[in-house]
Amino acid sequence: MLREALSELGRALFCKGLVRKMKMGNFYFINDDYFIDFPDNKLMANRETSSGTVHDRPCFYAIYEEKTSIYWLIPISSQIEKFKSIYQKKIQRYGICDTIVFGKVLGHEKAFLIQNMCPIIPRYIKNEYIDSKSGLPVKIEGVFERKIVKKAKKVLALQRKGVKLIFPDVLKIEQELIKLITV
Repeated sequence: MLREALSELGRALFCKGLVRKMKMGNFYFINDDYFIDFPDNKLMANRETSSGTVHDRPCFYAIYEEKTSIYWLIPISSQIEKFKSIYQKKIQRYGICDTIVFGKVLGHEKAFLIQNMCPIIPRYIKNEYIDSKSGLPVKIEGVFERKIVKKAKKVLALQRKGVKLIFPDVLKIEQELIKLITV
């Protein structure tokens, strides 16, 4: 009964007991059910304990694809040096790199890993990334947001044409998610 009610609400999700909508441009954390329902060793799985402290990781930036009614989550990483090295190697080899983008989140540089993005629907969201100082959802600057959305859409289009740029089998997961939302 609850599943039917949530599917009627479309993009709504159950988050901390409240029905809420996911929003393009916000950051989210994935619940463990996603990794159980879509086992893929290339997905960036939850690592909830770091240095003995429980954390929600990784954090994902959300974009929305109207054509499929699916969100795409792009993981972010604070391992800047590691991903700058990978980025430079791709630039040297191909002359371009659309799979890793660098930008600021809450004033700190992060690597946006388009190469690891994955499709999702709201039922697999654990919670939203909220700025502890303002109490508001974390956002990125508009110019950078347009840049990352453009690159993510380009990479996804190439993936759909058979160019393997995204590590997980995202097209398989996407098809399974489409089946879930059209039931």
